[in-house]
Amino acid sequence: MLTEASVNLLQTYRSGLNSYDEILDVKGRVKPHWQALFATLEKLGIDELKTRNQEIIDKLRENGVTYNVYDGVDGLNRPWQLDPIPFLIEQKEWNTIAKGLQQRALLLDLILRDIYGPRNLVRDAIIPAELVFDNVGFSRPCADLIMPVPNQLVLYAADMARGPDGQMWIVDNRTQAPSGSGYTLENRVVMSKLLPELADGMYVSKLSPFFNNIQSTVLRLSGKTKEAPNIVYLTPGPNNESYFEHAYLASYLGYTLAQGDDLLVRDGYVWLKSIEGLQRVDVIIRRIDDDWCDPLELREDSRLGVPGLLHAIRKGNVKVLNPPGTSVLENHAFLAFMHNICRYFLGEDLIMPSVATWWCGQPKELNFVLNNIDKLIIKKANRKSKFRSVYGRLLTPKDKEDLKKALMQRPHEYIAQEEVSLSTTPSLVDGLIEPRYAAIRAFLVSDEKGYHVMQGGLTRSSPVKDRFVISNQHGGLSKDTWIVSDKTDQPQEKIILPVTPSYKKQVSVPSRSAENLFWVGRYCERTMAVTKFMNIVINVLNIDRNFGGSSKQEHIKILLQSLTHLSSTYPGFLGDENQELLQKPYIEIIKLASDVYRPGTIASNVSSFLHAVSAVRNQWDIEIWRIVDLIENSFHEIRNAATMNSSNIQKTLDKLYNSMLTFLGVMSETMPRDNSYLLLDTGKIIERILSKLSIIQSNFGVKNEANVENELIEATLLNHHLLVNYRQIYKSQLSVEAMLDMVLLEKTLPYSIVYLLDSLKANLESLPGTSGERMNEAQKAVLKASTLIKLASVQELSQYDPVTLEREELFKLMSEVSGLISSVSMALTNMYFSHTIMQHSFFKPIENDEI
Repeated sequence: MLTEASVNLLQTYRSGLNSYDEILDVKGRVKPHWQALFATLEKLGIDELKTRNQEIIDKLRENGVTYNVYDGVDGLNRPWQLDPIPFLIEQKEWNTIAKGLQQRALLLDLILRDIYGPRNLVRDAIIPAELVFDNVGFSRPCADLIMPVPNQLVLYAADMARGPDGQMWIVDNRTQAPSGSGYTLENRVVMSKLLPELADGMYVSKLSPFFNNIQSTVLRLSGKTKEAPNIVYLTPGPNNESYFEHAYLASYLGYTLAQGDDLLVRDGYVWLKSIEGLQRVDVIIRRIDDDWCDPLELREDSRLGVPGLLHAIRKGNVKVLNPPGTSVLENHAFLAFMHNICRYFLGEDLIMPSVATWWCGQPKELNFVLNNIDKLIIKKANRKSKFRSVYGRLLTPKDKEDLKKALMQRPHEYIAQEEVSLSTTPSLVDGLIEPRYAAIRAFLVSDEKGYHVMQGGLTRSSPVKDRFVISNQHGGLSKDTWIVSDKTDQPQEKIILPVTPSYKKQVSVPSRSAENLFWVGRYCERTMAVTKFMNIVINVLNIDRNFGGSSKQEHIKILLQSLTHLSSTYPGFLGDENQELLQKPYIEIIKLASDVYRPGTIASNVSSFLHAVSAVRNQWDIEIWRIVDLIENSFHEIRNAATMNSSNIQKTLDKLYNSMLTFLGVMSETMPRDNSYLLLDTGKIIERILSKLSIIQSNFGVKNEANVENELIEATLLNHHLLVNYRQIYKSQLSVEAMLDMVLLEKTLPYSIVYLLDSLKANLESLPGTSGERMNEAQKAVLKASTLIKLASVQELSQYDPVTLEREELFKLMSEVSGLISSVSMALTNMYFSHTIMQHSFFKPIENDEI
């Protein structure tokens, strides 16, 4: 029973309605499930709901859920926005909606087959020829891309909103690469964790059966029932607006996330370029628009697609969901003809109507639009046109005349839709529950039995009152969509594969992902190296700030110059012209910390690290991504180092270093010891060796006075995490020879050079090798470097020229080993990371009859 307070909450909400709202039925009564929801909201209270909303914001940020807005203030990686109040539809109504969606999907599939087939719709004058031949989505090379399946339109999404008659209307169709199902799933995960009590008194249908249906369909299309098929989720890359979803779904469904350059066509088959060699691809789920799929036959300037892909599809050697060419159905003008098309193909009326639409390419319709422009919304027929919807009633007289001229000049390029008052739904806005216009995106997938509708969807509501602005690009908010009833059943809650595939020992790593993993390790370690040593230098500066003496100044000068060598931010503290920086070092230190546009700085390294991490976000579980969020927070702080004092800078550096160290620790504890881990760890080790060698060479390449060298020895041991260990063994006796013995040759110390070289050697032996060679170039370089270090005499390395004071043997050894380790990185790049050309295949391609 509703409390008096909950009734008041409902009454307060209803008093603000100026349109029909989702909480009300046709008789103006509050629907039962909305009553239950409002009762729970009242129990929580607005203050608690605001608290939970902030928790949702934090959780989405921690989980790295983003939607990239190309022209937005926040730029790329804008946090996803989720309203804590869900959108409710009763199961009985949804069943009727589902039938309408299934009819619409079947109808669009028939249209697709006809357009790229007999074109009876044009021949029998059901639609004008312009809807085909003047449709930017129509592509002649796609005419014969027929898959041997009941429906060519395998994946389909429809945008819906409730019309003035109380029924759901189709507003738009998404056919070529429907987006949003991944965000729908993440919305449900977050809501179920942070606001589970909202479902009290009702049963909410699960989303997982829809994804099970996708898996079943993909497996059937692959033609493999005994072996695990090779499924690729094809993404345009990290800069795409919904890249989070691409990585999220690829990981959730267990498919390989790849970009166009990761694939090649050879002998009529599509192959994945992985570090294990070429692997034949069975099915591609594409998230690339039609035009960009194949530069050989479609858009020749595309760098996103796969040259020869259409040829492989024609030969039946790969299945693509959805096949290129399906964007022809996204032309808005089709909405004006759907009723006649439905009667033509199915002999029945549309179950779900479309928003009243007029195509201006017909004289009668054009005249109607021109005479009623104040009541209409004007759009370009082709979605790809850069044209925002125009509301006639908002135009000035001059703008209205200009629009009419444009309509009359090229009428076939425009459509007009009736501006109707769509339903509102409760949303939390600025701490208040207010009505906002909303629309739902529903998702369907086909199999041999027909189309299956997700029991839920992606609801988007307008952030602006009394305006129908739901696009994510323009600030729309998302809502979890609940299909609710009083009955409970036992639905599947997890993805269940329809068959038990053979197990692979390792997941394929595309060459581009391999490179990004490698550089995640390198940039992480590079950031830590500079951060750690900068903190050491700042400590020395703080301790000796008021202490005079040339000897003290000399060791500070050497440490500052070592920092420049380590970060490669030349000229920095080197050269006679930079004496002023040596006197006022904080000027340069702040720049080394905060200047994101200067290569080698901490901010620049963290930026590169975050970019590489995002490019392979499907590799990380939620614990790792939370650490990445902390690193990103530190990144924003470090960019403001110019406003900090030395103490605050050190605190920020410590926070960043600890987050990076935690990232490596969690990664080490959670990642499988597969090729992905080996590549990341190899990048880390290479960078760690190079940074440690740089410090040793810079600090001790020249002999200094004993008190100066003591300071340098202590700083070097701190940098290697060995000061405590050294003191336990040697007490207070500081010796260059003893220090070199420890940092170079002690096999039990994880930061010693010999230990790192042995670890690098082990990693290279575990990575795929070059067939026909006992050792590849990378392995040879590491073996030589390791031999040089192990054969070195620390006594000889400690010696110096009595005239020049140079430690020639030490300088020579550090330089040679650094060169060898740098060559390892180049060798790995040549072996595994080539994108512009087909990289070396370590194993011969596997044919079907060999599986």
